[in-house]
Amino acid sequence: MYRKITTFLKEWKNSQYRKPLILQGARQVGKTYSILEFGKEYYDSVAYFNFETNMRLEETFSENISPDYLIPILSHISGQTITKEKTLIVFDEVQLSERALTSLKYFYENAPEYHIVVAGSLLGVAVNRQKFSFPVGKVDIKTMYPMDIEEFMLALGEEELVNKIKRCFNENTPLPSALHDYAMEIYRKYLVIGGMPECVMQFVNTGDYLLVRHLQDTILTSYLADMSKYNNLNEIKKTRLVYDNITVQLSKANTRFKYKLVKKGGRASEFENAIEWLTLSGIVSQVYKIDQVKKPMENYKNIDAFKIYVSDLGLLAAKKDIFANDILYMVHDIDDFKGGMVENYVNTQLTSNGYKTYYWESPRGGAEIDFVIQKEGKIIPIEVKSADNTKAKSLGVYVKTFNPEYSIKISAKNFGFENKIKTVPLYATFCL
Repeated sequence: MYRKITTFLKEWKNSQYRKPLILQGARQVGKTYSILEFGKEYYDSVAYFNFETNMRLEETFSENISPDYLIPILSHISGQTITKEKTLIVFDEVQLSERALTSLKYFYENAPEYHIVVAGSLLGVAVNRQKFSFPVGKVDIKTMYPMDIEEFMLALGEEELVNKIKRCFNENTPLPSALHDYAMEIYRKYLVIGGMPECVMQFVNTGDYLLVRHLQDTILTSYLADMSKYNNLNEIKKTRLVYDNITVQLSKANTRFKYKLVKKGGRASEFENAIEWLTLSGIVSQVYKIDQVKKPMENYKNIDAFKIYVSDLGLLAAKKDIFANDILYMVHDIDDFKGGMVENYVNTQLTSNGYKTYYWESPRGGAEIDFVIQKEGKIIPIEVKSADNTKAKSLGVYVKTFNPEYSIKISAKNFGFENKIKTVPLYATFCL
């Protein structure tokens, strides 16, 4: 399956400023698969080392982390000659080895001709929680996310549809109504399946939503196991409480995260470490409110006001135990959940496209903009609707207050541009 990360990996390989690359992200997003497929296509050979399954590796790195020492031993362990610039060296589950991570510094300084990519599912947690000697400034870092809806469409063989969607987005012209309806069907399928590659592959091969749900439940179970294995003993229960409660909070009219909904009388001091763990692991992301719409927006975020979204829509549906047909036909039984689910969807698409997302509320709380991003140097408000009813009083308040160059409405409505508002269908969010 095509993954956009391949384009980045090719640029990394050919860059004269290339450093050892750390590819981080949540479990099951396809890091290892993408790296190995890239290595097979663009290198003569791949030397793969997994620190979770090969106990000999940690012993090797504990002795000496000089490249001159390591390369002959790694060649022996992999059973092949590691050649400068022609072999891709892959360290997997590197969060289990502090010494392997530290060795990247010496590869960069003393042996830059070796091409190294390391992958870690819980690298952010390991580096933050333990006394890792992180090779600051000596590595390139890239975060990988689940497949976005464009990659999902391509996996379904819809390349022509993707090209038409991009054209309509750029020209602000409606997609033919039959194609628009068909694209909305694919969008709803994506809400059920999500972007975990194994789940997408299962759906492409079988079209069976029950088999996909079984895979999703397995991934959720592995996340719970990680919360126990890679977490402080005192934080395990709190982390699970927060994770279980996210879907509840997304069903509220106001999706701002509230500690008291996790536990009666709950406070930030009790749950902030749990939220940090979930964020560092890549399982969730926090979107902060900005108190002022100014650059740089990070300076004006309110650390006490935020929303939490999960990293994958399919896992969200599985965790909520929502039947596929309820989402495919958008039944009224899930009306309370639709708004939060669609917000979550838009956040995943924006995040995977590299945007840092925020939200805005008017000082007196009468208006709220779902997302505010910086696009091409401009601060742009984004209003999100789950249906084609695009009346948005909040956007009117924002426009009157800040007069942005243009605004974006994401909904079930077809493409258009009117009164400085760009209308984008939900299935086309990847175009942003």
